[in-house]
Amino acid sequence: MNLRSTLQTALGALLRNRARSLLTMLGVVIGVAAVIVTVAIGAGARVSVQQQINSLGSNLIIILPGSVTQSGARTGSGGASTLTPQDAIAIAGLPHVSAVTPVVTVRAQVVGGGNNWQTSISGVAPTYTYVRQWALAEGTFFSDADVASAAKVCILGQTVVTNLFGSSDPIGKTVLIKNVPFTVVGTLVARGQSSVGQDQDDTVAVPYTSALQRLTGGTFVNEMMVSGDDPTDTSSVQSEITALLEARHRVTSGQDDFQVRNLADIASAASGSATVMEYLLASVAAVSLVVGGIGIMNIMLVSVTERTREIGLRMAVGAPSSAILTQFLIEAVALSLIGGAIGIVLGFGGTYLVAFFANWPTVVAPESVALAVFFSAAVGAFFGYYPALKASQLNPIDALRFE
Repeated sequence: MNLRSTLQTALGALLRNRARSLLTMLGVVIGVAAVIVTVAIGAGARVSVQQQINSLGSNLIIILPGSVTQSGARTGSGGASTLTPQDAIAIAGLPHVSAVTPVVTVRAQVVGGGNNWQTSISGVAPTYTYVRQWALAEGTFFSDADVASAAKVCILGQTVVTNLFGSSDPIGKTVLIKNVPFTVVGTLVARGQSSVGQDQDDTVAVPYTSALQRLTGGTFVNEMMVSGDDPTDTSSVQSEITALLEARHRVTSGQDDFQVRNLADIASAASGSATVMEYLLASVAAVSLVVGGIGIMNIMLVSVTERTREIGLRMAVGAPSSAILTQFLIEAVALSLIGGAIGIVLGFGGTYLVAFFANWPTVVAPESVALAVFFSAAVGAFFGYYPALKASQLNPIDALRFE
């Protein structure tokens, strides 16, 4: 028999027992679908975490106040108020820094449009939108001239716009921040919640000089955000910033009154955790494929037993052992591949339902589909080989006498 005849014989045997073939494929169907859905959930979580980290800024480095020792007691992180706008100006002059913005944060009640709303006020520089990769929805951002004159202008986040002005246009209107009138010159694009569940749109941006002079009366900033010029090498920028601030603050290494944090490390750790979870979910789902393969082997052994006389007759009329082996192996692989194809369809459908009803981010990677198809074929070949080998090694005389 040639390969075509063997293939026709194998598929004919499967079609004669449709119900059994479908039940045999069920394990593979569930396994492949489960692998695709779980990998899609894991990949979606990893991509979502990476997007949330990236949304914090362009190659972002954050500089925070450090710790100081007072009367022998260390204040802990954030206890030192030593960061100044002049530090930010000096950092902006470093060769590998694209942009920097001081940040002055204050919580205050904002009044406008006949309503009031308590929100976070961020005193920042005009480079804020670049560093945070945050576009304007309408209007303009304040300029360097506004910063120099401590102008009373502000930019509203979408949550503040909604709670103060509803559906009306806030551009050109006045809001009171700590009873200081600020003119709205722009609004920010909605960004939703951050990775820690904070509403990023619940904010008002003003020039940092205005925040210092008109809202806090202080001279120090709460933090600084720095954007490096190379996304693959923020650690060298971090080292340059550390050396500069140590020189400006006249402190030695190990006694810094500031902290320089590189979000690339946080992104790498978060992405690594999501990847581990993705592999874990896929491994659990792969158990279904193994169970499905065992089901195929079980049914194929039963099929060999049921068709012993048929096998003996074919071998008696000249069919070689290799043809018998190939036929039963094709049957097992066909069950796996057809089950895999059905599982892929169900996997795509399940991924869509998870994303729609559970509102979870999902990403179906072509690699996961190819992997599912490969494993489904491998499962059929692996678990179908023993029954096929057993069938090919039957003695024709004993097979013909089998009752």
